[in-house]
Amino acid sequence: MKRRLIAVLIFLAPWSVLVAAQAQKAVPERAVERIRREVRHEILMLPFFGVFDNISYKVEGYNVTLTGQVTRPTLKSDIGNVVKRIEGVEKVDNQIEVLPTSTMDDQLRLALYRAIYGYPALERYAMPVIRPIRIIVKNGNVTLEGVVDNEGDKNLANLRANGVSGVFSVTNHLEVAKSK
Repeated sequence: MKRRLIAVLIFLAPWSVLVAAQAQKAVPERAVERIRREVRHEILMLPFFGVFDNISYKVEGYNVTLTGQVTRPTLKSDIGNVVKRIEGVEKVDNQIEVLPTSTMDDQLRLALYRAIYGYPALERYAMPVIRPIRIIVKNGNVTLEGVVDNEGDKNLANLRANGVSGVFSVTNHLEVAKSK
């Protein structure tokens, strides 16, 4: 009995080494970069992805982790489905939070949109199809995400958001674009 077991182990040993080597095989950086570009493209092409949604993602090898917040549950599933269909993606970990439905939050979103994008010094950020300043509202608490041109615009967006009636708090995660 022991001889059979040893013979089986000797037979399977090279196979297990081969499987372990394939599992540890490095993913080419070119493939990871292509997946990153395609994930970004697919998210931006979704028809209901708007200024009140914030999605971030991380690509590790052939696995993609999605995080962020969305206002619609269908958007969460849509994003997961389009990312799964990208060539080379093996696993999608969809950790996107669906924001609670609230009439108050919806009213705050509209007021914040007008306060930020309607202000003359910040109007230029309303021009692109994909708005660079994301407005996330959860139970009256506001988070600003995205990229602005300079520190003054970052501070101005923060002041405009804080000036909206009904906002409990504002967290400013806006980043300043690097100068070229």
